[in-house]
Amino acid sequence: MTVRDIASVIEEFAPLSLQESWDNSGLCIGSPDQEVHGVLVGFDCTPELVDEAVACGADMIVTHHPLIFGGLKKIAPEDLVGETVIKAVSAGIAIYAAHTNADKVLGGVSGAMARKLGLLNIQVLDPEEGGCGLGAVGDLPEPVASEDFIASVKAAFALSSIRCSRPVEGMVSRVAMCGGSGGSMIGSAISSGAQAYICGDISYHRFFTPKDFMVMDIGHFEGEVEIVDILFSLITKKFPNFAVRTSAKLASSNPVFYF
Repeated sequence: MTVRDIASVIEEFAPLSLQESWDNSGLCIGSPDQEVHGVLVGFDCTPELVDEAVACGADMIVTHHPLIFGGLKKIAPEDLVGETVIKAVSAGIAIYAAHTNADKVLGGVSGAMARKLGLLNIQVLDPEEGGCGLGAVGDLPEPVASEDFIASVKAAFALSSIRCSRPVEGMVSRVAMCGGSGGSMIGSAISSGAQAYICGDISYHRFFTPKDFMVMDIGHFEGEVEIVDILFSLITKKFPNFAVRTSAKLASSNPVFYF
């Protein structure tokens, strides 16, 4: 098995050509021809994840967020990215990421959010040529009061709290969402006819919404973490007898703490 074999499975699901221009999805460290004996799937590539890969004998890491977004001016152990790069290279571990390309397919991040809520008629929120695009929108099986909808979102995503604009006075029947930072797509959510929009990293002023529309910030990690299981399933389905595992520390890898 090689890095190329693993990458091809992921890219068949979420082609690299779909990624945003600013993104750095794909192979970050290593060679496509590098032999792989085990894969560890996580959310963010951190020094701790590399340590876990070494401990479990994995020589390839697949994550959602890329380790490197821009050019590195230095690689030093006192820098988080630098420390991760040094550890990975020293251990001979290849690093691969499926980020916005996995955001733009309905089988990916936003589609997973919609399925968690049991939505029907799920479509891409902001479609591009070819039918892919960011976000998702769909219909609830039946309209519900906004307070009940908020409670169902908290339960579906196992949230202890949620940041929300003023709840709509009427019923919620149509819901839009975008995994990760989705504040820029509030306009698309309103245009889709949704009464509620779910994403993460919403800034203060975006909580001023029309009376018939509400925004809900469930957190960046919380909205996207399902992609880890999706990537794991893709690889194991193609290579059922290959050593693939998800990070044992995934649940505690969210860098945001709530008190």
